[in-house]
Parts: sequence; C-alpha cells; structure tokens
Amino acid sequence: MKKLISLLVALVLTLSLTAALADGITIAVPNDATNEGRALLLLQAYGVIKVNPDAGITATVADITENPLNIAFNEVEAAMVPNVAADVDYAIINGNYALAAAQAGQTLTALLYENAESPYVNVVSVKEENKDSDMAKALAAAVLSQQVVDYFKSYEGQAISVVENPTDGYDATVNYDALAGQTIKVACTLDPHSFVLDIAKKILAEKNITLEVTVVDDYITPNTMVDTGDVFANFFAHQPYQDDFNAQNGTKLVTIAGVHVEPMGLYAGKQTDVAALGISK
Repeated sequence: MKKLISLLVALVLTLSLTAALADGITIAVPNDATNEGRALLLLQAYGVIKVNPDAGITATVADITENPLNIAFNEVEAAMVPNVAADVDYAIINGNYALAAAQAGQTLTALLYENAESPYVNVVSVKEENKDSDMAKALAAAVLSQQVVDYFKSYEGQAISVVENPTDGYDATVNYDALAGQTIKVACTLDPHSFVLDIAKKILAEKNITLEVTVVDDYITPNTMVDTGDVFANFFAHQPYQDDFNAQNGTKLVTIAGVHVEPMGLYAGKQTDVAALGISK
C-alpha cells in the first residue's frame, strides 16, 4: 500500500512538472541588484537553477549557468512583485513587501522561505562621520531594545529579530542630558521599519529626545537623504544592499544596528505548490 501511494505521488509530481514545462514556467523576481541575486540564490538553494558563483549577491538572470526547466524570469521593481503574482507561476517577494501586501488585503501563499540564517539583516545606517556620536548610540540602543525584540514575535516568522543581547532601551555611555531637547531625523519604509521606530520614539521620549520619522516607499531616497544630511539615519534596507549602494555611489554609509531579517519567500501565483519546480516538500 505504501509503495502504491509513493508511486501515485511520484506520478502526480511528474504530470505537474510536465504540464508546467509544456506551458513554460514564469517567475517574477525583484529587479534591483542585491534582491534579484538574493531571489536567484533562493532558487539555487532548492536545486532549481545554478548561478555563476563569481556573480555573488548581485547575480542577475544573465548569470544563470543552468536552467533545466527553462524558466522565464519577469524582472519587476521589488515593491511591485506582489502586484504581478497572480499573472505568473511564482513570485519571489521580499518579506517587507509581502507584509505590506497582506496588510492591504492581498492574499499571498508562501511556499518556500530562505534559510533562517539569512545574511540579509536589516540595518540602521548613518554617515560614517556620525557613527560614534551619542545620537547614533542612543538611536541604536533604542532599536536594539527588548521591547523591539518582543515586538517581532508578532510577525510569526515573517520578520525575525537578530538581536542576541537586547538593551533596556538605553546606552550607559551616552550623555542623555546633553541630547535632551534635540531631534533625531530618520527615513524609513513602512512595515516593519516604521513600527520599530514608533517603539524607539517612545523610548527616546523618556529622555526628552524627539525621533522624527519620514516614511518613504522606495530604495533610493533613504540613502540620499542620509548622504545629503536631510536626515541623520535611515532604516529600510539589508546590509548587502547598503554595501552595494556604497560601492556604486561612492557614499560612506555605515551600520550602527542590525535589527532583523525579513526572509525572502517564493509565493504561489498560478501554481499553488512547488511540484512544477521539481521540489518535493
């Protein structure tokens, strides 16, 4: 009986794969350098494709060396990938955009996630010249607090704190009296970044420090705002993205706090499971 069931399962997988290959599989992926590479490495981790190792985290579809299923890739601006999910077989979506889509009422079904040891930690960044300032230390202590760690538990794995030694919200080396009455300006994206900063805002308010938050909806503005001095810090991107941005633009943005990861996932589109990709779960 068990052998019969196994044969039936194998037959179903084979038929699903054959049907998908006949029509061609299309996967939507983010089109910016680090997130596209991240998406392709996710597929490689599950044996779907192989990517030229020399390409690293900035791999594009041009760096795919093996594509046995002849998958077609639809390269889309990261924030727009959820919008095209229904039009493709699968969509690989950043965690923050999946969360935002869910909050807007869109139903998305995650089929696979990145490994929990993802190096794509979302960070708070400032200009290099400000990294050791009391303002930077105070902001870092607030976002690395136990309150923020506890907050991420509500995301049930879609966003995960990476803070190993949470603070009480404050840094004993900071002269908070000298910072009292000052304003720290931060640019960020919406979820979960702005909500984390809402927690930090309350922590800093206890020391009479104002946290002024500007929410943006793109991946360029927060860095240019820090570089030009329009804001003191930003909180929107993962470390590999920031490293690549510095390399491409000659900026000197540095990390003062690594806060969380938002596992990138493969989401259902026209296909409701991973059988068409030859993956058994």
